[in-house]
Amino acid sequence: MSSREVRAMEEFRCVGIDVSKDTFDVAMEPDSERETIEHDGAGIERAVKVLAAARADLIVLEATGGLEIGLASALAQAGLPVVVVNPRQVRDFAKSLGILAKTDRIDAKVIARFGAATRPEVRALPEEATRDLAELMRRRQAVLKMIVSEQNRLERSRSREVRRRITRHVRFLEKEIEDIDQELRKQIERSPIWMATTDLLQSVPGIGTTTAIVLLSLLPELGSLTRKQVAKLVGVAPLNNDSGKHHGSRHIRGGRACVRHKLYMATLAAIRWNPVIKAHYRHLVDQGKNKKVAIIACMRKLIVILNAMARDGHRWNPERAAEA
Repeated sequence: MSSREVRAMEEFRCVGIDVSKDTFDVAMEPDSERETIEHDGAGIERAVKVLAAARADLIVLEATGGLEIGLASALAQAGLPVVVVNPRQVRDFAKSLGILAKTDRIDAKVIARFGAATRPEVRALPEEATRDLAELMRRRQAVLKMIVSEQNRLERSRSREVRRRITRHVRFLEKEIEDIDQELRKQIERSPIWMATTDLLQSVPGIGTTTAIVLLSLLPELGSLTRKQVAKLVGVAPLNNDSGKHHGSRHIRGGRACVRHKLYMATLAAIRWNPVIKAHYRHLVDQGKNKKVAIIACMRKLIVILNAMARDGHRWNPERAAEA
């Protein structure tokens, strides 16, 4: 190895993080700095601050059965160069150095050395991956419609044989939904950025996993739009119906129907469990607004809040959301 290559390796700053249930063990190469941080919400926030200040060229975590997702998501959301690697790669690297017995635990320093030596690529999301995710989600929506149609036929049918066949088909379609959901989770887990976004959105009371994935796949512009733009794109911005001296009632129309439908269901949950949306709905109803109008207004407020969170990288905060 030339002196230039050695100098380049010395200048490359790589952080290795050994994630366990209770702690994050953080090590940096080539400085050999070490720090242990509690594995909880406050610890994740501290880890983000520490690693942002360290200005590392690369942050490497092992895939550890999901324990790494919270930290990887937070680091990616903060714009830090994080990559999650296969633990077998790190184990083989350690064996090549002769520092890993069969029962030895791979520590953060070994992970940092692996990152500095191999420099796994922090991949940006390709457009093809985004399209595949959106297409898979549209397929899920189509299968759900088929289930509803078959269930309606089941209610109308009087033939025992037809009912048996419809029931069998519905079970098949429900299994298809399970398989699609599993594949969606796999695709999300391949990208720290996607994991970060879904984790961020799910911090909002009323937003579940499916809603977060719908927004991620079918509304990729989330976080890059103004409040008016995102409301119009989803189709929850009231549009004027005026002509000359006539001033008609404002209505919503257009937009992305799949996103709007899922947002509607999420808003119904938020009206019950989200303190900001619940208070907004009650305020509108107390003012004499029609309940349907109040729900649409809450949908608009919810998507504006989510857009602001995705833009700023902030998790759910009632005070900040109330200002949105």
